[in-house]
Amino acid sequence: MGDFAKKELPRHYADLHVHSRHSRATSPSTNPRTMREAALRKGLSLVGTGDLTHPAWLSELKESLELSPETGFYFQKDAPGGEKGPFFVPTGEVSCIYKQDGKTRKIHLVLLSFDLEGAERIGKALGARGNVTSDGRPILGLSARDVLEITLTADPEAIVIPAHVWTPWFSLFGSMSGFDEVSECFKDLTPRVKALETGLSSDPAMNRLVSRLDEYLLVSSSDAHGPDNLGREATVIGGELSRQTLKSALTTGEGLLGTVEFFPEEGKYHLDGHASCGPALTPAETKKLKGICPVCGKRLTTGVLSRVMELADRTVPPPGLLLPDWHIFPLKELLGQVLGKGPDTKTVNEARAKVIRAFGSEYEFLLDAPLDEIEDFGGALLRLAAERTRKGEVKTRGGYDGVFGTVEAVTREDREADLGRNSLFSDEGGKRTGRSFPPRAPRPLFEKDPEKPPAGPAPAPGARGGGQKTPPPGPQER
Repeated sequence: MGDFAKKELPRHYADLHVHSRHSRATSPSTNPRTMREAALRKGLSLVGTGDLTHPAWLSELKESLELSPETGFYFQKDAPGGEKGPFFVPTGEVSCIYKQDGKTRKIHLVLLSFDLEGAERIGKALGARGNVTSDGRPILGLSARDVLEITLTADPEAIVIPAHVWTPWFSLFGSMSGFDEVSECFKDLTPRVKALETGLSSDPAMNRLVSRLDEYLLVSSSDAHGPDNLGREATVIGGELSRQTLKSALTTGEGLLGTVEFFPEEGKYHLDGHASCGPALTPAETKKLKGICPVCGKRLTTGVLSRVMELADRTVPPPGLLLPDWHIFPLKELLGQVLGKGPDTKTVNEARAKVIRAFGSEYEFLLDAPLDEIEDFGGALLRLAAERTRKGEVKTRGGYDGVFGTVEAVTREDREADLGRNSLFSDEGGKRTGRSFPPRAPRPLFEKDPEKPPAGPAPAPGARGGGQKTPPPGPQER
C-alpha cells in the first residue's frame, strides 16, 4: 500500500478527475491552455484531460497536445518557451444510472486511458451503447460493472476508479443509491477495481475505518469544473514521472505516497440535512430524529460522515494502512481570512499572485515553505494561518446537502491583534528551501461510543466533501 519513507522520492502531484467545458455546469474558459496555466499555479505535475468520451473535446485535445516520449504523457504544443509540463493524461467521468436488486443505482466512474487512441476507442465503444456527445460526463443506462467491462475491452490498459465513493446521490457507497460492498456493484469484475476516490467530503482516515476497504488504494482528485479548482485535492506519486509510475501507483500502490486533501467538513455533503431547511445535523442528531427532517417531515439527505459511520467497524484507522495526507483549503480562502477580504476580491487575487511568484506555486507555499520564510514574506498572521492549516488547528462548520462547509484558520480577533503588522504587500519576496512540513499524525475519528460524532475536525487528516447535489436535471459540481 505504499511506504511513508518513499516521501524521499521526487513527489509529483496528480489531479486525475477533472472536467472540460463540455460537461454540464462547467466553466466555458476550460481548455488545455487554461488548464496548464492553472496546474502551474497550483504545483501539479500531471492533470487529467477530463471528458475523454466527448468527441469534440477529444478532437481538440489531439490538436492541442503532443506526446512526450520521455514520460509517455501529453503536453501543450504551443506552451510558452516550448516548455513541457505540466503533463496531461486522458481521463473522464461517466454516470451510470440503472436498476439493480429493485433499487435505482447512480454510480459515477473515473476512466483513465494512457493514450488518446485508447480514449477514442473507449468513447466509441460506450457511444455505441449510449449518448456520449451531449455531455462531457455522459449519463449511461448501463451498470457500473458493464461500463468497466466495455472500457477494458476497448482499452485493456485502461484504469477505472469509482468516483467520490461516499457522495449521497451518485456514488458506489452513496446513501441514496449505492451499495454496501464493492463486489455488489462490480460482481465478477471486482478484482479489476484497485483504487477508490475518497471525494471531497471524506478523507483516507475516514475510509480506513471500514475494514472491507483494506484491499483498496485510496486516491484523491479535485473533480474540478473549472481551471481555478484544479488541485483542490490530488494524489501524490513518487519517483520518475512516467506511465509506468502512474500505473503502478494506481494498481499496486508502488509509488503511491499519499494524497492532498480538503478538510472533510468543508465538503458539500459531510453532514446530514436539507439545504432548504437547515441546519446541518450530526449523525447522532439524525439518528435521534430517525432520519426525518424536523422542518419538512421528509427523509433527510444522509451525508458522508453518517454513511461512513454506518459501515465502519473500527474507531481508529490502522497506522499500517494509512498513507500520509496533507490537508489544505484553497489559497484564496486562506489569504482572504488573513486580509479580511472576500476570496474573489482584487485584493486577494493580487496577494495570491504575489505568493505564487515568491514561492513558485500554491502547493509549495501551503505544503513545503518553511514557516520562518512565510513570516518574513507576509507577516506573523500569514505564518499563523499556514501553521494552523498544516497542524489541522482550524475551526470548521460542516457542509450538508449541497451547501459547502467552512474552514477558518484566522479569525477577526487574530486580524485585530495583528493590525498594522501585516506585511503581505511588502516588497520582500519569500524564498523556498525545498524542506517539507510533515503530515499530521493520525488520531481517532470517532470516540469509543460510535453514537458520538467526532469533536472538532473529523479524521486524523481532514478532507473535503465529495458528491453531487440532489438530482435532476443533471449532477452539479461537488
